[in-house]
Amino acid sequence: MDVRFLGTGGPDGWPAPGCRCASCQRAAAGPGRRPGGVLVDGGVLVDGGVLAGGALRAGAGRGAAAAAGYAADRVPGGWDVTGPDGGRLLMAGGPGQVPRPPAGTRPFDLLVLDMLAGPGQLGALRAQGLAGPAATVAVLAADHRISSEAELARRCALWGVAVPGDGDTLSTTRPAPGAAGPGGPHRTLILGGSRSGKSREAELRLAAEPRVTYLAAGPWPDGAGPAVSGPDADPEWAARVAAHRAARPAWWPTLETTDVAGALRRLDGAVLVDGIGTWLTAVLTGAGAWPEPGAGPAPAGQVSPEAGGPGAGGPVPGHRDPAGLVAGRVEELIAAWRQTGARVIAVSDEAGSGVVPATPAGRLFRDQLGLLNQRLAAESEETVLVVAGRVLSLPG
Repeated sequence: MDVRFLGTGGPDGWPAPGCRCASCQRAAAGPGRRPGGVLVDGGVLVDGGVLAGGALRAGAGRGAAAAAGYAADRVPGGWDVTGPDGGRLLMAGGPGQVPRPPAGTRPFDLLVLDMLAGPGQLGALRAQGLAGPAATVAVLAADHRISSEAELARRCALWGVAVPGDGDTLSTTRPAPGAAGPGGPHRTLILGGSRSGKSREAELRLAAEPRVTYLAAGPWPDGAGPAVSGPDADPEWAARVAAHRAARPAWWPTLETTDVAGALRRLDGAVLVDGIGTWLTAVLTGAGAWPEPGAGPAPAGQVSPEAGGPGAGGPVPGHRDPAGLVAGRVEELIAAWRQTGARVIAVSDEAGSGVVPATPAGRLFRDQLGLLNQRLAAESEETVLVVAGRVLSLPG
């Protein structure tokens, strides 16, 4: 089947008439996008009415499509169309709709999806074997839900999704440029400050992958971190954890551990490590490396051999060399990062851009995290900085 895109925008196109949002103002400078609709093999029309919930038709209606040798079935959130040549098309039923084919469905050759409704839908289809490596995936219903055409192109490149323009034609038999399946750098380090959008960027990058392990670099050792449940629960912390869980696809398995190196050695597929700052806090605490209250700052890049954990009153029993323990864990992590067989994205805090911390513990954490970020960046194919939700790729 050949699928011609009569329009590729949302229900009002892009820019939307009369809309003064920043996205539409940017889109006004380009060719723009008409309301979405496609023409299949020059005769079967899926137009803006279908995207709003109408009926697939060839001429007068669905019966004509069937008579012409096409099988067109409604599935939750979209259409499943098979052409006379056996070509298979899955198409979203409208802006914001996510098609969910039933179990036992045969794989598709071309998938036309509203990726702005959630890129995780593509990861789920790939995990089910419905969008194989040879399938072409294209975005439809592009509009001001995203900031710009450039950002749409960037994200779709990460997901292995084509971005057709109005009038373009894609085929179930010929792969489209830019639709080569998910992929990306083997190792990516994502840096950013608090609430910068760094975790969201990491999740976006892996959303279209069929297999992703979310590695939560915790829990905090010996209950040192905020509680999520129980009599000592911190409601604000629990809300943060819940928000993180809700933002990522529900089918991603979660692994909570401070043994990040061990996980990187044994896991395959894709791994999201969130985050390096939490891991380092746990390592410092477990090694008894925190300076005691009132102690002077530890030398940059080192920890005090006499230091204990917060409130511990001295070194952790049996930890004669906290500095050596921390250094050993860092070297173990770097070695695993260098040799991992998984595609891995790690999130870390860019902690050195503010004022000098007022406490020895704060300075210790800042120095150790800054040095660790440098080591990870040196061993990564890509390092990006996220500022106010905007992504800056750092030169190698």
